[in-house]
Amino acid sequence: MPQPSSSHRFTLGNALTWLYFALIGGVLVMAYSNALPAQLEYIPYYDKIGHVVLYGIAAYLGERLVRHRRIRLLGKRLPLFVTLFSLFVVAEELVQYFSPHRNLDPGDLVMDAIGIAIGTALAMRGQGLVEGKPNQNPH
Repeated sequence: MPQPSSSHRFTLGNALTWLYFALIGGVLVMAYSNALPAQLEYIPYYDKIGHVVLYGIAAYLGERLVRHRRIRLLGKRLPLFVTLFSLFVVAEELVQYFSPHRNLDPGDLVMDAIGIAIGTALAMRGQGLVEGKPNQNPH
C-alpha cells in the first residue's frame, strides 16, 4: 500500500492550523451577527489589535501550511497563501459595507496588512528563508 507523501500526511500542526482557521470563521460569524462579547468594548482599540493578532497568526500558520509555495502573477513570484489570504481579507472588508452590524474601515485594512506582513515574516524567518530563498548558513 503506498505511503502518503510528507506534504499530505496528517500532523498535529496542520490540524491546529485548520482549527485556527475555523476559529477565525467563528469570529467572523459572530461579528456579522452582532454577537461578539460586549466586554471587548472595555479593551482600548480591541478591534485594531484583533486584526493584527488574528491575521498575523493566520498568515504565519497559513504560510507554514503551504510550505512557502509561490505563484507567478503579473511576472512576479508571490507567496501563495499570503496572496490568496490577502484577496480574501480585502473582499471580507469590502463586504462589511453591506452589513448592518459592521462598517467598512480603511484602518482595519491597514491593521490586516500589518498583521499579515508580521506573520509572513516570522514564518519565513522560522524556516530560514529570505525573500523565498534558502538562508545561506555556512555552519
